[in-house]
Order: sequence, then structure tokens, then C-alpha cells
Amino acid sequence: MSQVTLRDIAQTTGLSIGTVSRALKNQAGMTEATRNTVREAALRLGYDFSQLKKGRIRRIAFLLHSQHNTLASSPFFSAVLHGAEEACRREGIALSFIVVGPAEPVLDQIRLHQPDAILCAGFFEPEVLTALQQVGKPLVLVDMYRRGFTSVNPDNMRGGYLATQHLLRCGRKRIAMLSGSLAHYSIQQRNRGFRQALFDAKVHADPDLEVVVPTMGEGDEGVMEAMRSLLSLPRRADAVFCYNDSTALAVMKYCLGEGLKIPHDIAIVGFDDIAAAAAAIPPLSTVRVDKEALGRAGVELLLNKADEEPSQITVPVEMVVRESSED
Repeated sequence: MSQVTLRDIAQTTGLSIGTVSRALKNQAGMTEATRNTVREAALRLGYDFSQLKKGRIRRIAFLLHSQHNTLASSPFFSAVLHGAEEACRREGIALSFIVVGPAEPVLDQIRLHQPDAILCAGFFEPEVLTALQQVGKPLVLVDMYRRGFTSVNPDNMRGGYLATQHLLRCGRKRIAMLSGSLAHYSIQQRNRGFRQALFDAKVHADPDLEVVVPTMGEGDEGVMEAMRSLLSLPRRADAVFCYNDSTALAVMKYCLGEGLKIPHDIAIVGFDDIAAAAAAIPPLSTVRVDKEALGRAGVELLLNKADEEPSQITVPVEMVVRESSED
């Protein structure tokens, strides 16, 4: 079977993958000369025209890394999954939910479920993404960015900026940020927004106030360890921006247990606006992400952009102010 791809034809003709696809499918919107250029290049390269007969997408695999399948992460990704399910139901598409770990043979799962397209939610190791890309099925990343892949993400940097700007406007001078691993694109971007807001306000970025929460299993031990170190500084933090709401809620619990008044002694802001944020005591200020919209957009990208050049969609975010940061 010919291994010539639409990308090969695009590189040969100097046209986009989308134009090549439309030309080979005889779709409208281009000149006859362009159509002939594409077909001649395809014939010369030995393209397998039977590939054009692939049917519409009927089954999508929603892949989630096992590190996200936790109590802390599930409020976010379950909402993303719900949005994807909603879009699939509307289009008459079956959706499979698959949790995979770094050591598991992900391609075996793909062969078992036989999806027509793949939705990857959250962080995946580069080698896993490369293996999935080589399967040759339409692939979209949700809440993850990697060059050469189509993806949809919240405006993470803007969200980090808004959260930090809000704390600065509340008069906070020593703003800490609790992050997860900066290998995660979303966390890295939120951290960039945090730093940019400090820079724009001409506030010194103290490296002692930026703490990566150690991973210590399912509980809050890592957050407690991070907060112990922050509160033991000679000039301790008067505000904390957390990379997600689950972390912020654990920070709030720890601070209250230490006898601190929120927000009088320490202001706290999270990210994501999960359901538990508004229900907390005090209610948690946070950056709202339309999580269902991320899932819906991922499915729509699979259905509408499968043959086109890799593209990125950014979903807007919104600062939601509650009592944890402002009296």
C-alpha cells in the first residue's frame, strides 16, 4: 500500500493540506488549474486514491492520561468529557473513554477500540503523541499544546495574568504561586501569566514565592508541604495563586487549620471554577474555564479540520471574584 500522504503532495505542490484534500475530493472553491496540479502530483508520487473513500467519523476515542484520573483532576476533565459527549451525541458519534498510563501500550488500546478519530485530553508524553500521530487518524489535543498538532486550550496565560492582577489590585504585596509540574503546557502558561502580571506592575518576582507542589499521591500532603515552606519564610506570602481549584481548596483548608483568616491574613485564588469553588467557605475566587466548551470544540475540530493544516483554538477565560480574595 502506498505510504504517500496528503502532506507529501502539499509539500510537492506548495499548497496547503486542506487545498490538496479538497482538490482530490473534487470539492468546490478552487480553480481547475489547481485541481489538475494536485491530481498530477498525486499520480506522479503514487498516491493511493482509495484513501479518499474513508467514511465519516463514527467513533471517537477520548484518551486521558492516568495522572489526570485523580480526585484532584477529575472535576476538570469530567466536565471536558461531558462536553465531548454532548457534541458526539448531537452528531450521532460513539465516544469511548480510555485511561492510559505512560508504560501502557496505547496503540493496543487504539486497535481494540478501533476509533475513526482520537481526542487526547491533558498532558501526554511526546513519544505517546508521536506514536498516536503515526496511526494516521484525525487527532486533536485538548488542554495541551504541541507543535504540529491541532489543539484547543483555555487562555491559560491570560487567566494567570488576570488572577495575579486581581490580587495586586487588592493591595497584596507578597503573591505566591503554587504550580504543578511545568512540563504541563497549561500550568506553564498560567505561570507565565503570573510572572507577566508582576513584571507589568513592576513588582519583584521572588523565586521563594514560586513553589512546585510535590507529588505525594492522592491526598493533600504535597500542598501542605508547599504551604509550610511558604508560611515559614521570614517575609511570608499575603496571597496565593494556585494553578487549579483543587489545590486552592487544599490551601484554604490548611490556612484555616493554622488559624489564618481568609482573606484578611492571606488571599487565595484558584483556576478552573469547578463546582466546589463556589460552595467553599469562604467561596473561592477563581479563573473560570468553560470546560464543556473545550470538549465540544475538540470534537468539532475532529469533524471539520481533519484534513487541514494543524490549527489552534483558544477558549476565553474569566476572572470570578469571591470572598477568598476580597472582603
